[in-house]
Amino acid sequence: MNLQQLRIVQEAVRRRFNLTEVAAALYTSQSGVSKHLIDLEDELGVQLFMRRGKRLTGLTEPGRELSPMVDRLLLELGNIRRLADHFTQRDEGTLRIGTTHTQARYALPKIIAAFQADYPRVSLLLHQGAPAEIVAMLLADEVDIGVATEALAAEAQLASYAFYRWHHAVVVPRDHPLTRLESLSLADLAAYPLVTYHAGFTGRSRVDAAFVRAGLSHRVVLSALDSDVLKAYVELGLGIGVIAPTAFDTRRDSGLALLPADHLFEENTTVVAVRRDRFLRGYARDFLCRCCPDAAAQTHMSTAAMPPVETAGA
Repeated sequence: MNLQQLRIVQEAVRRRFNLTEVAAALYTSQSGVSKHLIDLEDELGVQLFMRRGKRLTGLTEPGRELSPMVDRLLLELGNIRRLADHFTQRDEGTLRIGTTHTQARYALPKIIAAFQADYPRVSLLLHQGAPAEIVAMLLADEVDIGVATEALAAEAQLASYAFYRWHHAVVVPRDHPLTRLESLSLADLAAYPLVTYHAGFTGRSRVDAAFVRAGLSHRVVLSALDSDVLKAYVELGLGIGVIAPTAFDTRRDSGLALLPADHLFEENTTVVAVRRDRFLRGYARDFLCRCCPDAAAQTHMSTAAMPPVETAGA
C-alpha cells in the first residue's frame, strides 16, 4: 500500500469514479490509475470498487468502509506537512479562501489588503462559490478558510466564528416614493416587485420568512448572486432591492438610496469557518483572527482544539 494508491482512492470518490478526471487531477495516466487500484485490491484481498467492464460504478461495502479512513490518513499527512512548514517557512506559502461574491467584493478587501502588507510572501487564492460549495471545498481540503452567511455554521465538521452581524436593507432609486416615508413596513415593500438574492444566498431565507410571518405575499421579479447586479437592475427600475447593506457604496451608488430595514428582517451572521481537524499555519490563524478577534484566545496550533464562537442566525 502506498500514498499514490490512497490518493487515487480519494480522488475516485470525489470525481464520481470518472478515471479520466482522476488521472488528470493527479497528473498521471488512466491506465496507471486502474493498475494502482487493482494492485491495492490484490494486496488487501478485497474488491473496493464495483465495475462495469473497465468503468468504475461505485464502492463496494469494504470500499465504503475504507473511504473515510483514507480521507483521515491523507488529512493527517497534510497536517504533518503544514506543521513542518509552520516552523520552517512561517511567513511564506499559500492561503486559500472560499467565499461568496458579496463577501469577496465588500467585506474582505480591507482585511486582505492589510494581511498582504504584513505577509508579502503569502499568496492568496480566492475561490468564489455558493455557501454549499464552500462547505464542500472546506471538507475536501480545497480551501483553508470559508466565509459566508449560510451553511457553514450548520456543518458539524467545521468550527465557525462570527465575522459580523447585519440586517437586510432596501435600496431604491433616489426619487422613489419609499424615500419619503418615515419608516418602512413590509406592506410598503410588498406593494412593489422585489429584486434580491437567490435562495440560499446572503440571508434570502430571512427575507422570505419575514413576509410569510406577516401574512403578506411578495413578488421577486429578479434574483441574483451578485449585489452589483441587483443594484444595476434597481437603477433600471425593475423593482426595489433587498440587499446586504455592506454592498452599498454611497460614492459609487450615487443614483440610489439605501433605506434601513433592521426592524423588518431578522439578523444575519456572516461567519468564518475552518475544519476542526485541520492544522492551520500561523498566517492562516492570523487571517482568521483579523476577521474574528473573539477567536484569538481560542486559536491554537490545531483547530481541533478551537471551540466555535456563538453565532446567531448564521
